[in-house]
Amino acid sequence: MKRNEVMGLAAADREPKLLELRAELMKLRSQASTGTAQKGSGQIRAIKRTIARIMTLQRAEEPTRNE
Repeated sequence: MKRNEVMGLAAADREPKLLELRAELMKLRSQASTGTAQKGSGQIRAIKRTIARIMTLQRAEEPTRNE
């Protein structure tokens, strides 16, 4: 997902999407470890980046703690 697509998601929609992406990443990693994944597909990298984008956006919207 591109940055604009992630920014367009509502806060309530981000958490299910994050869980879906993590499940997909686990599936692709298991395929890569067994050798059944397509070589050079780049899907693992793209999913990891999308997960990072969602988590960064969630962190930015989280209220800051003043200690």
